[in-house]
Amino acid sequence: MAKKTKKHKTTKRKKHNSKWIKLFKLGLFAGSLLLVYLLFCLITLPDLDEAINRTRLPSTTIIAENGNEVQSFGTVYSEIIRAEELPQYVVDAIVYTEDRRFYGHFGFDIISFTRAMFANVFAGRFVQGGSTITQQVAKNLFLTNKKTINRKAQELLLAFWLEYKFSKEQILTLYLNRVYFGNGAYGIEAAAQKYFQKTSRDLNILEGAILAGMLKAPSRYNPIASKERALERASVVLGIMKDTNLLSEEDYNRALKMPLGKEKPAKVKDGAYFADFAYNEIIARIGEQEQDIYALTTLDQELQEKASKILQEELANAKDKNVTQGAVVVMDKQGAIKAMVGGVNYWQSQFNRATQAIRQPGSAFKLFVYMTAINQGMMPEDIIEDKPVKFGDWMPENDDHKVYGPVTLRQAFAKSLNLATINLARKIGTGAIISNAKKMGITTNLENDLSLALGTSGVKVIDLAAAYATILNGGLAVRPYTVEEIYSNDGFQLYQRLGSGPLRIFAEDKTILMKKLLREVMKTGTGRNANIGREVYGKTGTSQDHRDAWFVGFDDDLICAVWVGNDDDSPMKYVYGSGLPGKIWKKIMQ
Repeated sequence: MAKKTKKHKTTKRKKHNSKWIKLFKLGLFAGSLLLVYLLFCLITLPDLDEAINRTRLPSTTIIAENGNEVQSFGTVYSEIIRAEELPQYVVDAIVYTEDRRFYGHFGFDIISFTRAMFANVFAGRFVQGGSTITQQVAKNLFLTNKKTINRKAQELLLAFWLEYKFSKEQILTLYLNRVYFGNGAYGIEAAAQKYFQKTSRDLNILEGAILAGMLKAPSRYNPIASKERALERASVVLGIMKDTNLLSEEDYNRALKMPLGKEKPAKVKDGAYFADFAYNEIIARIGEQEQDIYALTTLDQELQEKASKILQEELANAKDKNVTQGAVVVMDKQGAIKAMVGGVNYWQSQFNRATQAIRQPGSAFKLFVYMTAINQGMMPEDIIEDKPVKFGDWMPENDDHKVYGPVTLRQAFAKSLNLATINLARKIGTGAIISNAKKMGITTNLENDLSLALGTSGVKVIDLAAAYATILNGGLAVRPYTVEEIYSNDGFQLYQRLGSGPLRIFAEDKTILMKKLLREVMKTGTGRNANIGREVYGKTGTSQDHRDAWFVGFDDDLICAVWVGNDDDSPMKYVYGSGLPGKIWKKIMQ
């Protein structure tokens, strides 16, 4: 019996040992898998040295002539600020709000992580984050925002590496200069300048608390979105500082009443089409840059915002006329663009109808016909025949289907007579008309036939504005531009517009005669409803089937070109240049 019992015990022990061996092998296998996974995460990490030293994408900031920002391209940061340069209360506000145990953990806070995990499980959704400042630096510098297991594992590995390689102050400096504070501001210095018009070195306690509070939800708690919400959140931050004995009760109460620096003016509204055009001009002037730059431009903020609003409102009121789009260019006599509206809504369509669309100008093109005639020696009172013409199957007519017989150039231009204009074009030659149109700024292809005289070849809004500017300038051609000066972020001038000298196309006395014709349009012709109480000059244009309608004109200082139509080239319902475009032009010029 004794031997049997011993054998039984031995068998039981073997089974017990076998069980532990299996568990050990399973653990070893699981550990091997984990090791392989961690190795995979390490192998697929970005080049750390390159990432930590890399230069971020340079930014280009477009500035209106009044100093306000139009738009920024690239990632906008400000100068590097070291953590030790900031007031201690600013650092404390951020650390104790975002990562209270920052100075005690090794890159991962198990307490915060566990608390956040339970909070999210009980809520059934993501309501709380447990990432440390070090983990956020790892994510911001090296990783994407994509929420995957691999990315979280890499984030943790990077956090450990950052804690090993850098001091806490260095990690905090990286964080403070990369974290997002809303409204396009990355880094605490950019945020301080954006919201309080001061360097982050001079922030008071309340301003520091506002910035610290914003980190939870930058778009919600920033002072521009809601000053009330920003202050409510700041009071929470100050409460945390009081509870952790960083502030006394007296300091807490005093901090709540501190004054705030004034936030930077908001960006120029509806300036995105202009900004795109200006950005392309910057690249053409100085090429791609590896540093932050800002460009001082010609944009008039008030004029830009009003022009955009007028176009939007007038098109909204004309929906029954089947007109959905429009474009406006306003420039001065030197070619400086003061306002540019490329469509009714940039965020729905970035296609710039002021600079990219090629549309038939209709009678607005007659400027080139009559200017060429005057340049060849004809006078406003010279007679031309308004009589029927036929070229193959083409039999043009006047808009009112009448024939007026002998008329002066002044009368023909003011009434926009098609038959007289075609007969004039045949006399002076379409080649000469095309040549002058090109000299005056038209960049598109023009068909060399008599229908050209009625504006059947497409042009750009910006080109037509430049062409009319030649008359205002007394025969000197202009080339539209937006950029006056370009500077690096440290103030070094990279470009200044000097101009190449005006190119004379026509003698000044010839353009004076042309101005008389344009003035007659406003006094007795198709443009008389667009008069604004001062001496102005202009011309209407309507293409076939009312697919395009224009009004282009100027006073003594500014040229304004207006186009309305549809992107799909569908006809509008009896929209003439003298109607809707003339109304828009009048309101803008007023």
